[in-house]
Amino acid sequence: MTDLTHVELRAGAYADSVTLLQVSRTVQGIEGVSAAQVAMATALNVEVLTQMGFEVPSDVDPNAMVVALRLDEESALERALAGVDQALRDASRRDAGPSEVAPPRTTAAALRGSTDGIALVSVPGASALVEAMDALDAGRDVMVFSDNVPLDQELALKRTAAERGLLVMGPDCGTAVVGGLGLGFANTVSPGPVGLVAASGTGCQQLLALLDHAGVGVTSALGVGGRDLSADVRGLSTREALRRLDADPAVELVVVVSKPPADDVAAEIREYAATLGTPVELALLGGGQPDLTAAAEAVLRRLGNDVPTWPVCGEAAPAESGTALRGLFVGGTLCDEAMLIATETLGPVHSNIPFSPELALGPDLAAPADGAGHTMVDFGDDALTAGRAHPMIDPTLRLEHLARVAADERTAVVLLDVVLGHGSEPDPAAALAPAIAAVSQPVVVAVVGTDADPQGLERQVRALVGAGAEVHLSNARATRRAIEILDSRKGQ
Repeated sequence: MTDLTHVELRAGAYADSVTLLQVSRTVQGIEGVSAAQVAMATALNVEVLTQMGFEVPSDVDPNAMVVALRLDEESALERALAGVDQALRDASRRDAGPSEVAPPRTTAAALRGSTDGIALVSVPGASALVEAMDALDAGRDVMVFSDNVPLDQELALKRTAAERGLLVMGPDCGTAVVGGLGLGFANTVSPGPVGLVAASGTGCQQLLALLDHAGVGVTSALGVGGRDLSADVRGLSTREALRRLDADPAVELVVVVSKPPADDVAAEIREYAATLGTPVELALLGGGQPDLTAAAEAVLRRLGNDVPTWPVCGEAAPAESGTALRGLFVGGTLCDEAMLIATETLGPVHSNIPFSPELALGPDLAAPADGAGHTMVDFGDDALTAGRAHPMIDPTLRLEHLARVAADERTAVVLLDVVLGHGSEPDPAAALAPAIAAVSQPVVVAVVGTDADPQGLERQVRALVGAGAEVHLSNARATRRAIEILDSRKGQ
């Protein structure tokens, strides 16, 4: 079969990353098209296309749109390009909507016709400050879904909010539950006695999933952004979120979950929590601290509930070769948790979000050339989402890297996460399961989700197990299982 490639650049054309992902998937379904990638020509996207075998000029304007096609036959090119044009037109019409009234162009304009509610800001990070500040000026709480927001702008927003008794959730607030409504990448859960304050999106989702499996509901989950408990931001939004949940009579127990915080900020939050009338359980990741599954178990015991057996499906094959653990994550906090657990047993772990600078991976995310150490990559990190959709929406980058680590003879075990919920990829196993089936090494997967999530937890697990993976609901348990497989290999 003939394998032809076609690359063209469209100067002055623009569409957001989610729209271009949808266009790519539509075009890939056209007869004679074996692969299609339509994306803005950012440095990251050009690198990915190059690794996929497409020839893209290195000096391309990042504001241009690149259309890259791999064809089974030359005659498919014309209909493929027509499909790109049609898919872009369809997306434009969907965005415009059927109304003859022009949609508001600013957050301030959108808020003029209403008196309450939360403003949700999801724009490129460089533009988020203006829109979020408009919401605060209108007296509204704001959820900033946008990532790549500069630190000084986050501080400006949160200091303004603190002065006005308002709440800024984010930036990079991926998950929230407010008034029973899930926002961002939220799992479907029942209301219950727990309220969450989350300086972590996927950490919040892990607790939502584990508590749901144990039959415990969550009334509210207030995301505050992954930097909120840093030494710079110092918990500005966390304090306001704690104050609000303490005032909510439906909340019997508050849980604060965070990726590793600054030590002195964590101490300040402990002191503040002690002043509240509602008990507070802290699930702050860090060296020597409980993992998220242990934190969920502590919550259950505090509520007087039994701790269930966390489900495991399938069984990974023994490791037959290699010496290294390779973790490929869409969740930054899940990656942090796995690195903390692995470091205790295996020693230093190299990463794009390392615990120390000397363990940083290079731009290509490849394992160190000298073969030293294990690696874990967070594909949701800001540096990897500039100009492209989050990996919970677009799996392309992780799938490409999965093929690379599987081809590396040093790889002994592969560890992955799959995060379900509203906003996430509608069927992640559809692309991931075939990729796992092509991996010769044992694969362990943590699937974070609930039975009521739109992707169908059972359906996703079944597909991944069918591809040869061992699947856990607990990311911590999945990590320890991957380490156990690796240790058994070392003992051979």
